[in-house]
Amino acid sequence: MKKLKYIALSLLTLGMVACENELVQDIRDRNNTGVDDSSLPELTAGTADFSNYVAVGASFTAGFTDNALFIASQENSFPNIMANMFAKVGGGTFTQPLMNDNFGGLILGGNPVIDPSTGNRLFSERLVFGGAGPVPLQALNPSAMSTTDFALNNPTGPFNNLGIPGAKSFHLVAPGYGNLSNFPAAANPYAIRVTGNAPNASILELAMAQNPTFFSLSEIGGNDVLGYATTGGDGSNPITPTATFDASLNALVGGLTANGAKGVIGNLPNITSLSHFTTVPYNPLDPSNPDFGPLIPTLNSLFGALNGVYAFLESQGAINDAAARSIVFTDTAANAIVIHDENLANISTLITQTLLANPQFPAFLAQFGLPAAAAPQVAGLLGIMYGQSRQATENDLFVLPSSSVIGTVNSDFAAFLESQGLSAALAAQFATEGVTLPLEDKWALLPQEQEEIAIATEAYNASILAVANANGLALVDLNSILEQASSAGIMFDDYNMNTDLVFGGLVSLDGVHLTARGYALMANSFLQAIDATYGSNFEASGNLAKAGDYQTNYSASLQ
Repeated sequence: MKKLKYIALSLLTLGMVACENELVQDIRDRNNTGVDDSSLPELTAGTADFSNYVAVGASFTAGFTDNALFIASQENSFPNIMANMFAKVGGGTFTQPLMNDNFGGLILGGNPVIDPSTGNRLFSERLVFGGAGPVPLQALNPSAMSTTDFALNNPTGPFNNLGIPGAKSFHLVAPGYGNLSNFPAAANPYAIRVTGNAPNASILELAMAQNPTFFSLSEIGGNDVLGYATTGGDGSNPITPTATFDASLNALVGGLTANGAKGVIGNLPNITSLSHFTTVPYNPLDPSNPDFGPLIPTLNSLFGALNGVYAFLESQGAINDAAARSIVFTDTAANAIVIHDENLANISTLITQTLLANPQFPAFLAQFGLPAAAAPQVAGLLGIMYGQSRQATENDLFVLPSSSVIGTVNSDFAAFLESQGLSAALAAQFATEGVTLPLEDKWALLPQEQEEIAIATEAYNASILAVANANGLALVDLNSILEQASSAGIMFDDYNMNTDLVFGGLVSLDGVHLTARGYALMANSFLQAIDATYGSNFEASGNLAKAGDYQTNYSASLQ
């Protein structure tokens, strides 16, 4: 079956880009000629001292966008945007560990870093818009290859921007997190690039060594839940316990304020509102698709037999959720995919036993060209495959990469089925992801998993609020900002920005990190919080970032 595709919007995109360019120029023209700066008050820092500003955080702080870190994205990081405003009122130089190019990604010893479990590049190049959706840069520019080698050509510090993509709260206080000799088990390549001559220093220690007068602390706790969410809550990347988060948070704030520095901290948004989790629908199986529609009768025959098993087991008191497990496809509407739900009781053995006890089962197998002698083997396979399966509902969320998996044949499982005696054609039919083969847990966030993320986020935010209040820090409510953006949208100058993938303007092509314009909005939110807490007047004096000065996409030709 053909895998899902994003809606082709290339012509519309060209039109939108053209209109946006005209609008950007119009805004710049009006800003340059139509604003009487003399009517605005003079910029003041209030009680804050911006002479030595240090930013600590994770990927948002670094400027990560479109699945990568690259020079242009770093220049549009929200701390760099803020530092440009700070420079107008006593702020000093703001240094960043710039990448070597705009391809994005990292290499090690001259070669890409390969994930041994998947064979894919571990630190991939950036995503670009390919006409029908996000695609890797190399798909449009095969010669694009990162030249940023985290073993051979790291820049020297110290750096004011200590945003480390992928860092969890406790990583920022861990010694050796930037030591190359600890890679890959306990070191982060982006941390390796900032440690300089102190490879065992923690990120916090690198920040404290600069004796900052002002700091920002952002996304603390973000990766502590994001890793769990992007892996579908499959257990491979668990949520950080609140006690561990609290200890890290208190250590970070305690260290950064030790010399009397003032600062601003952001809380955590509900990440499941991001387009990484809301773009792929639960019901993408279109009956008009020639690779799916003609199979509906056969599929309903297969699942009809299983539905009968569920009904029988419920009648015997063995289960009480036959309706939730039942799978039915229709040729008149979009169909929900079939998923593995770990929260369902595993009834694999009951399915196998019930099928074998049914005298009609051998006749059922005959329609697939299977002999009666195959009944025990097939009954066992069906039990294994559908012991914890159901169709998805609107309450389930699917990670963005699942769009390239749903509807494809799982070659490994197909090979296994062939080894069990099924023909290649029949094995492929029974190994179609999300149709006959329940989609693995790593592709879906079930309601229970979403609740776990929400509970952790709420606990982290309660701790952040308490720490901010106890230390007199400015607090940015990023949670409310994202909530507004994901519902009605949020106005930024003349633009209404939302979390839709590609065209929402706020979230970049990876569905998680922000666009340059999104980071400008974030910078403004931090500046406004600083105004409210320390008496500065960035907003009143007209010293906030302008939406039209920041783009929402980067060209594939950017090098």
